[in-house]
Amino acid sequence: MKNIIVTGASKGIGRAVTILLAQKGHKVFAIARTERALKNLILENYKGDIVTLTADLTDENDIDHIVKTIGSETSIDALINNAGLLINKPFLKTSIDDWQEQLEVNLIAPVRLIKRIHPNLRRGSHILNIGSMGGFQGSAKFEGLSAYSASKGALSILTESLSVEFANSGIAVNCLCLGAVQTKMLREAFPGYQAPTSPEQMAAFISDFALNGHNYFNGRILPVSLNNPN
Repeated sequence: MKNIIVTGASKGIGRAVTILLAQKGHKVFAIARTERALKNLILENYKGDIVTLTADLTDENDIDHIVKTIGSETSIDALINNAGLLINKPFLKTSIDDWQEQLEVNLIAPVRLIKRIHPNLRRGSHILNIGSMGGFQGSAKFEGLSAYSASKGALSILTESLSVEFANSGIAVNCLCLGAVQTKMLREAFPGYQAPTSPEQMAAFISDFALNGHNYFNGRILPVSLNNPN
């Protein structure tokens, strides 16, 4: 059994990852902002060891709560930074507050959590950042997603940088840049578009990569996409 943290665990891909890992016998610390959604995650499901943590990752006090609940003696085998925010606005209509909010959720929140959870990581632990094809260099870009794509691109560079910083500790850091997955976030960004991949299908890939990918990759920004929305 491994101890795994999943952020953004109450819906979409994060929810599916949490369920799958728990069903496989791992202990999952499931983090999300909405308490009701986390309770439903437990009530609607299956067997599995899930510890729910209601927290806003942009709030240092909530990060304190996460750290205290996990405890200093608990080794974390994988941290999956899945939580994200997408604001869909043309660049000239975005405010600085929009940009700051995107960066706070998609970049600074993972930075906060990694810094605070680092003492729980051991040689062989895996930090897996969930990026986006929008933040993958050379990929197709879309109107209205400048702030989102830039924030996810920054997460990719953070991944490469931390893989070097943590190399001597034996902690691997990778980033999966996801393409279109049929989630609420995708529907809001691309109304009417039908993605080729379901959250459950993507969760199967992410879960396996979180458990095993660090045996083959470190500091890698990997595209995981069948196609781009049009």
